[in-house]
Amino acid sequence: MDKIQKIKGFADLFAPESDVFSHIERTAARVFALYGYREARIPLLERTELFARSIGAQTDVVQKEMYTFPDRKGRSLTLRPEATAGLLRAYVEQKCFASEGVAKLFAHGPMFRYERPQKGRMRQFHQVDVEALGSPEPALDAEMLIMLDHFLTDLGITNTVTQLNSLGCRQCRPIYLDALRDFLRGMHKEKLCEDCLRRKLINPLRVLDCKVTGCRELTLDAPKITDYLCPDCLDHFDAVKGLLDAAGMAYELAPRLVRGLDYYVRTTFEIVSDDIGAQSSIAGGGRYDGLVADLGGPDTPGIGFACGMERLALLVSGLPDAKPDFDVAILDPAALEPALLMAQSLRRLGYRGETPYRPGSAKSGLRRAGRLGARLCLILGETELVQGVVQVKDLADGAQSAVPMDALADFFAARIGRPQGLPG
Repeated sequence: MDKIQKIKGFADLFAPESDVFSHIERTAARVFALYGYREARIPLLERTELFARSIGAQTDVVQKEMYTFPDRKGRSLTLRPEATAGLLRAYVEQKCFASEGVAKLFAHGPMFRYERPQKGRMRQFHQVDVEALGSPEPALDAEMLIMLDHFLTDLGITNTVTQLNSLGCRQCRPIYLDALRDFLRGMHKEKLCEDCLRRKLINPLRVLDCKVTGCRELTLDAPKITDYLCPDCLDHFDAVKGLLDAAGMAYELAPRLVRGLDYYVRTTFEIVSDDIGAQSSIAGGGRYDGLVADLGGPDTPGIGFACGMERLALLVSGLPDAKPDFDVAILDPAALEPALLMAQSLRRLGYRGETPYRPGSAKSGLRRAGRLGARLCLILGETELVQGVVQVKDLADGAQSAVPMDALADFFAARIGRPQGLPG
């Protein structure tokens, strides 16, 4: 029979690549917890209406990129193309807004968009997503940017640029959009790409985000949205910049920076790196103060960001190999059960190790331990069982000694240290 192969744009991840993803997730959980964020888990599948209403029915995501299909009752369902809409749907449905203070949430997992696969961009891709709901203050915006920088730094990702802009609010942005439409009105088929010809009518901000060289050159003199900010939006943006300056966090003003989704207002940002090729954005987000109300909840301000894990993985380096602390060589069938119990007691102490499932020779056991990269080889046979000891060979220096079974834990602590995370 023919082999069944994976779908184009979807990837299988095994170690060591999967280890990098796990490292990103663990680092996110650790850093975000320092700022009061807690993990949320939401469905991969939502009603299509959720994304049409939140992202915008006329956006490229909804129009061209979503995996949408009817279920057996004819209801239109969609694999999530991003996480914010689902998190906010859950926030409203679970009435999280009833509690006092700011709701701080993070999630991670797969998203789905039908795009042309390339380096750092897959049709099933993974994101770390962060949302903070309940405060309109610029201090929250600044803290979130500082936290994002903290997260990237702890991953060892430092060669980046933080781009910053303001998209105004629902009062001042329409004035800017009118000015932008006037600017674009004379640009016809022979000038703009096909996508931008459509965007200039329904979502003109996205024209500024076009990657086609000709379109970018044509819009170099486009009006800047920051020149149209109302006093409140201008004060908010100035406060964010002032707080980042005080924290010593570097950023660049990017008046062309927009978001591809309709719900963003005021502060918007993107983290870019020149080290991963054409898809240079590794994180992005911004404020979405009206989105909760659009989804049926109370008027709740919010801000969030998402990091593409495939792109982060391209930048993470120096991850230590997950080599075992020990491997067991079993020389006699009678040693199978004691070896299993010995290995389990060491694992419960936090040491990583493996044991074979049938006996062999000492030579083959040492060869296996070396192949696995184990630090110690524990040799257990009939003689060791009678004497109540285990022969321990240190593969780093070649030293070998007989260690009493009841002293094995102390020997491990002295030889290779206490396992990470154990007390004392």
